[in-house]
Amino acid sequence: MKWQWFVLLLFVVATVLILRRNSVFQTDEGFVFGTVYHITYQSSGNLKAEIEAELKKVDASLSPFNPASVISRVNRNEEVQVDTFFATVFRRSEEIAQETGGCFDITVAPLVNAWGFGFKESVFPDSAMIDSLLDMVGYGKVCLQDGRVVKSDSRMMLDCSAIAKGFGCDAVARLLDRKGISNYMVEIGGEVVVKGRNPKRDLWRIGISKPIEDSLAVNQDLQVVLEITDAGMATSGNYRNFYYKGGKRYAHTIDPEDGYPVEHSLLSATVIAPDCMTADAYATSFMVMGLEKAKAFAESNPAIDAYFIYEDEQGNLKTCFTEGMEKYIAGW
Repeated sequence: MKWQWFVLLLFVVATVLILRRNSVFQTDEGFVFGTVYHITYQSSGNLKAEIEAELKKVDASLSPFNPASVISRVNRNEEVQVDTFFATVFRRSEEIAQETGGCFDITVAPLVNAWGFGFKESVFPDSAMIDSLLDMVGYGKVCLQDGRVVKSDSRMMLDCSAIAKGFGCDAVARLLDRKGISNYMVEIGGEVVVKGRNPKRDLWRIGISKPIEDSLAVNQDLQVVLEITDAGMATSGNYRNFYYKGGKRYAHTIDPEDGYPVEHSLLSATVIAPDCMTADAYATSFMVMGLEKAKAFAESNPAIDAYFIYEDEQGNLKTCFTEGMEKYIAGW
């Protein structure tokens, strides 16, 4: 009987050790895509090297600031066979461009650059320049054939900045999935993928910042906190990336239809979707649409939920959200 108790004791101790080992959460931080990332995941070993290797693959495919990247070579009209990352993002961008009537458009790069928010130096544009640039903008003017990008105008340039961070989050999430990790939070520059539970065994709590003019990103006041899991989440807003010229404020969201920075009451749009790439692209689309069109679109799309912060006629902050978003709202 003694040996049976001894075996049982060994089994209990081993089980406790395994549970303790499996309950360890790692936290990694770093710099990528011109911003910072924070990743928390349950694992007995640290995976930062593999995570950064995956992020470098995304950068090598989609970063317009990397002269050797696939997208940079496409923009220089070099003969290049695109990789899987680029093809995935390009095709999803096409789908969302069609769904949103062109509000999301990765060919808007010449306009973004012209207004000083892109990857090339700019001269403040006049109406004649905008009209000229619009000739080389339009998602229907570019396609992917046999692994190569085909443009109707060689001057066209692509910029996936409005979807790449979300895709980067998804890429890291897929890496963690392959490692058998079931509890994690991946955040890159405010875009997030979460799965399972946090270290406290609760749902992941993600805050939405108040849209206060803050070009240095020092303000950390939250408008609301959401409790989510097994989803991607992204926020787009014009309260951090903007400038003033001649007493007028110019925001970084450019309308692909008229070529000018948007001017409307919508200050930020947060989207929850099955993956972060989709959430990222829709959030940008909504900032182009404006409040009413964005709200109608989100309400008609059962795969997503959205939270909007806008300014009323008196300049007061107001919020509205889809019915499905209510289940995520934890508090202020």
